[in-house]
Amino acid sequence: MAKEVLVEISARHVHVSEKDLEILFGKGYKLTPKKELSQPGQFACEEKVTVVGAKSQLKASILGPVRPDTQVELSLTDARSIGVTAPIRESGDIKGTGSCKLIGPAGQIEITEGVIAAKRHIHMTPEDAEKYGIVDKQIVSVKIPTEGRALVFGDVVARVSPSYKLAMHIDTDEANAACVPGSCIGEIID
Repeated sequence: MAKEVLVEISARHVHVSEKDLEILFGKGYKLTPKKELSQPGQFACEEKVTVVGAKSQLKASILGPVRPDTQVELSLTDARSIGVTAPIRESGDIKGTGSCKLIGPAGQIEITEGVIAAKRHIHMTPEDAEKYGIVDKQIVSVKIPTEGRALVFGDVVARVSPSYKLAMHIDTDEANAACVPGSCIGEIID
């Protein structure tokens, strides 16, 4: 049985805490959903912020809902181009990570940690994990069969939760390396 998984591109984005959202956009501000994402309850927002590093800056969309801690997810190319440190980490693992300034229409903040390059990962339900013989936090490899740029991604962490939907997330650098056209079907090979 092939262990197929939808592979999606996760472009640069920011998760904000309630406190930081109010500093960036104003007291009592609420995020404006733009479109639902593949993971249940997650959505892209109309709101964007400017991410400022030592060399340059770029715009990034906010993803909702608000989180306990503000986190900036960039590709390594983005991080290098604006001059920030972005260690490869799982989402939410921000202790000791990079810093930057975020600018919104109502204010700005300096985050002392929270800039990461997201570790490639697969969201799975417990049923998906059982079907594929995979456990939470297991490291697997996934074959991406694109035309002319097929490759195997190693070091893919399986994240298992009943609140997830089966999908693998890679960043824009990884997608470009494999010539992924927005999304594709990959195969978990170990």
